[in-house]
Amino acid sequence: MAEMGEMRRMKNQDGKEELVKSHEDLAIYQMAFDAAMTIFQLSKKFPVEERYSLTDQLRRSSHSVCANLAEAWRNDVMKLLLWLS
Repeated sequence: MAEMGEMRRMKNQDGKEELVKSHEDLAIYQMAFDAAMTIFQLSKKFPVEERYSLTDQLRRSSHSVCANLAEAWRNDVMKLLLWLS
């Protein structure tokens, strides 16, 4: 298993190798994080009656993508990371 802070060689979208220090450096994580922030901002405009059902579900599910990527990184699931990045 990789240690915290260990650099890993990963292929970027162009197929070139680069060093990645954490899950936050992955393009897919950055895209998921941006999407989660956009969903959060947009959900603020939802009707009040949707605040505790649809809004909450959307926010939790968008956050879980980032959380799952971080967990996969910590657990050294390289196949998943290579497939996603």
